[in-house]
Amino acid sequence: MRAVLQRVKNASVTIDGKIHSSIGTGLLVLIGIEEADTTDDVLWLSQKIVNMRVFSDAEGKMNLSVKDIGAEIMLVSQFTLFASTQKGNRPSFFRSAKPEIAIPVYQLAIKQIETDLGSKIQTGVFGTDMKISLLNDGPVTIIIDSKNKE
Repeated sequence: MRAVLQRVKNASVTIDGKIHSSIGTGLLVLIGIEEADTTDDVLWLSQKIVNMRVFSDAEGKMNLSVKDIGAEIMLVSQFTLFASTQKGNRPSFFRSAKPEIAIPVYQLAIKQIETDLGSKIQTGVFGTDMKISLLNDGPVTIIIDSKNKE
């Protein structure tokens, strides 16, 4: 499981010209799911997302988490995070989980993040053409991978 966390002032998902979901200050999380992902990956990633200290404290140091400041999270599934670009110029997505595997894992991730955060999160719609708008704050963008726990 791979995630791109972006600290944002605001973010929204638009589908068919209508805003589906939006957040103010918080994290926009793009999440990629691969065939090998398990519940353990979801649990590890959820803890990382809600506890990642990327918000500034009183001294301006990134020392606070989304949970610490009561900010919001938006989780959007993005299969292209597992793009392979080794051959040619057209990416391959063979590592991305098929919908029958990815959808239940995505739904589990939503529930787990809500549990760990202690509040409801906003989401995109799996498999739908979405337009994502965001105002990245910093900019701060962090990439984490449950198989490469750096």
